[in-house]
Amino acid sequence: MKYKSKIQIKTAAAQLSAALLVLGVCFYCMIVAPRIQAADDSQPVSVHADAGPAANVQSGVKPLGFIPTTDPRKIIHDAGPLMYAILLCSFLLVAFTLERAVSLRRGRVIPRPFVKRFISQLEDGQLDREQALELCHQNGSPVAQVFAGAVRKWGRPGVEVEQGVIDAGERATNGLRQYLRVFYAVATVGPLLGLMGTVLGMIQTFNVIADPATDAIGRAAPLAGGIAKALLNTAGGLAVAIPASLLYVFFVSRVDRLVIEIDRLSQEVVNVISAEDLQERKTSGSKSRRVNTAAVA
Repeated sequence: MKYKSKIQIKTAAAQLSAALLVLGVCFYCMIVAPRIQAADDSQPVSVHADAGPAANVQSGVKPLGFIPTTDPRKIIHDAGPLMYAILLCSFLLVAFTLERAVSLRRGRVIPRPFVKRFISQLEDGQLDREQALELCHQNGSPVAQVFAGAVRKWGRPGVEVEQGVIDAGERATNGLRQYLRVFYAVATVGPLLGLMGTVLGMIQTFNVIADPATDAIGRAAPLAGGIAKALLNTAGGLAVAIPASLLYVFFVSRVDRLVIEIDRLSQEVVNVISAEDLQERKTSGSKSRRVNTAAVA
């Protein structure tokens, strides 16, 4: 019970941290970011309409159609509000990547010293049911949870012990796969956000073309703002979705490898504590004692 309460506290703390992170980013997107963008838009631009590209280059002022690629603040400003949603996806991706990288370490899921000592003591008959359960609860790792499921069926037929392993293994596997849906969601939502930003950028471009006051027919400069927004949102969505897809596949494969290893180790425990094996060891022990007694006589 103490172990379960600790796990629940850790899970609640992780969920609270993620919720606070989401709320903070949403607050920034809805309140702070629009004010910063409005302040930037209100600043006058000292570029003369009759000055050519050469004059802009000589004066050190970048043309209006320049798409930023190195200044993050300028990229976010030119890409529009949807870039904040893409940034939120990237923050979630980084946070849950660190969390899963720590939680799925092999030494945490399958601590080798505990596994070797536990199986060795079972084979040597140094542990009974209560002692084995206590060791599993004290360790608290996923493999210890599966071992505990087998130990609870101590002395039962092998089929029942294996069923206990299967039930505990399903619960441990669900814990190992926790938060993996976040990577799948980011990999799915990221390109959609980029696509929506692309559509909005193209709408802005066609609105400029349709406005007779801009006289944009045959001129590329008035169209550059909408095209820049479209391209930046597309690049941002793909930049988030591609790592999310790779990380999802990586962590799923790691969980599968850990589950296979836990199943193999659990089978060793089943072969020691099932009724058939206990009876076989008891019978072999009785025969060896009779042989020793006959030899002494």
